[in-house]
Amino acid sequence: MANILMVYASMSGNTQEIAEAIAEGVRSTGATLEIKEVFDATAQELESYDAILLGAYTWGDGELPDECMDFYDGMDSISLAGKKVAAFGSCDSAYEHVGAAVDIFLKKARECGAETPLEGLKIELAPTPKEVEVCKAFGVSFVELLG
Repeated sequence: MANILMVYASMSGNTQEIAEAIAEGVRSTGATLEIKEVFDATAQELESYDAILLGAYTWGDGELPDECMDFYDGMDSISLAGKKVAAFGSCDSAYEHVGAAVDIFLKKARECGAETPLEGLKIELAPTPKEVEVCKAFGVSFVELLG
């Protein structure tokens, strides 16, 4: 079974709710999952896992939140070749670049050599009960792609 790490940032709790629902989906498959908030993780740790889930809310005009920047910059010095990465986050359609943090993480993961088999999961603000089920299914789908 794959060794999976989830790293996320949440300010209002929306991305944390998404992370918890995805984690429930992952764990329902029997997979092992370690969860860390971004300020408790380093990019170098990613190399020790088979698969990675990255989560962040989109800040400002389509940027990663400040608390993600050291982690993100650290990804420049790692290789994720042979690993699968998926990304998720809360977003707000009132802004021009909806959910851009998800896209930023996916692009960086590909630059590091990772496969990104799933489209990024973007949830408008806090997940509704129906969206919680979508998040759980995202977690299940991610594990199924690991083989």
